[in-house]
Amino acid sequence: MAQLRRDYPEFVRRQAEVIAIGPEDPAAFKDYWDKEQMPFPGLADHDHTIAKLYGQQVKLLKFGRMPALVVVDKQGMTRYRHYGNSPADIPANSDILSLLDELNKEAQ
Repeated sequence: MAQLRRDYPEFVRRQAEVIAIGPEDPAAFKDYWDKEQMPFPGLADHDHTIAKLYGQQVKLLKFGRMPALVVVDKQGMTRYRHYGNSPADIPANSDILSLLDELNKEAQ
């Protein structure tokens, strides 16, 4: 999440919104969000409802939910999905920002 926080202005510049969805209960999620001063919205998904909708995997031997990143365009179409195989398997922000640049060019 630190990389998303660091580059959040670049996402905004590309007319994108970051929304983080976490497995914690609402109180723990809010405490973390407040403590870390996250600049983008976050949503507690302790019952895995959203994770199930997007096909996010849970691997108990790897400490729970695996990272997932989904880019949804302004029309509500999923344009990119990445499902991590380990907790560290997260796409680089530069890759996602390049994708957003491409999507913005297509929309012109």
